[in-house]
Amino acid sequence: MLGIEWLRPAAFLGSILFALIGVLVFWICFVIIDKITPVDMWREIVEKQNVALGLVVASMSLGISLIVAAAIHGG
Repeated sequence: MLGIEWLRPAAFLGSILFALIGVLVFWICFVIIDKITPVDMWREIVEKQNVALGLVVASMSLGISLIVAAAIHGG
C-alpha cells in the first residue's frame, strides 16, 4: 500500500528527474530514427494521412518507451 513515503521531496524530485530523462532519451531516439528513414515521417503522417506509417511510428514509440522505462526502473 502506498504510504506518505512517495511525498518526500527527494523521492518526488527523483521521480520528476527520471521522467524528464526518460522523455529526453525517447525524443533523441525518435529523432535519430526519423533521420535515418528515407521519408519525412511527419509529412507522411499529417499531410498525406498515411495510417500504416502512423501505426508503425506508434508501435515504435511504445517500444522505445518500454525500453526507456525498463532502463530507468532498473528491471
